[in-house]
Amino acid sequence: MWEKIVECVPNVSEGRNQETIHAIAAALRRVPEIRVLDVEFDPDHNRSVFTFAGTPEGVKEAVFALFQEALPRIDLRSHKGEHPRMGAVDVVPFVPVRGVTMEDCIALSREVGQGIWERFRVPVYLYANSATKPEREDLAAIRKGEFEGFFEKIKDPAWAPDFGEPKVHPTAGVVAVGAREFLIAYNVYLNTNDVRIAKAIAKAIRGSSGGLRYVKALGFEIKERGLVQVSMNLTNYKKTPIPRVLELIRREAARYGVSVVESEIVGLVPQGALDQVVEYYLQLPRLEPRMVFERRLQEALKE
Repeated sequence: MWEKIVECVPNVSEGRNQETIHAIAAALRRVPEIRVLDVEFDPDHNRSVFTFAGTPEGVKEAVFALFQEALPRIDLRSHKGEHPRMGAVDVVPFVPVRGVTMEDCIALSREVGQGIWERFRVPVYLYANSATKPEREDLAAIRKGEFEGFFEKIKDPAWAPDFGEPKVHPTAGVVAVGAREFLIAYNVYLNTNDVRIAKAIAKAIRGSSGGLRYVKALGFEIKERGLVQVSMNLTNYKKTPIPRVLELIRREAARYGVSVVESEIVGLVPQGALDQVVEYYLQLPRLEPRMVFERRLQEALKE
């Protein structure tokens, strides 16, 4: 269909007002050269994740359409949720899928970042592979202090935005824009309401604390369910697969006398990551794509 395809996964600081969520999704669906693949929202985190893919030009216009719809509807001065946030539209990542390189996505992130500032007057920080400074590669480092703390943070010359004036948008905050590889948002629930356990396990498994490389993790209490959650971003599933992460969480949880209730994937996941799960738990070291009926049928229909 399209020779060049980019995935974009904006995170928006609204997970409760379904009218707002549906309005944003509808605005995205009106953009011709993209397809909305998934919309996930979480009331406890008060956050939504929109996944869409399309041509580079289509994805760029879709981001602007998302900002146009989201900014008048979201006021961070009254926003509360479990997930850290610094912007109404908190982060906008671009992922190369087909016919584009990481360098193409970096260039796209810079073009979009400049456009966000010029159109919406929201300061922009480039992160991940687009970062202009090593300390800005990590999204958590940029977001530290969150919306409330950014009014002072942005005055520090070391944290001047990459696009825009050093002045926080009064209701929309700031936004991080960048290019990265495919990321899996993966959460594990534990059968306790003691958030200290979730935070301790998150610290034990995340790479920055000496745990597993390519794992970012935080611990939250999910009050509506009476459980706690280890909330993670897996930034390279090929080098740190899901089964390795889950088994380490199980071992750490056992130290506190708790166990895993269930896990969840937020948004979409590559087939390769699920293949790793099958290989690990079924002990199938020679699992090949062509062993799957649907894949063989799809290949045959193309012939």
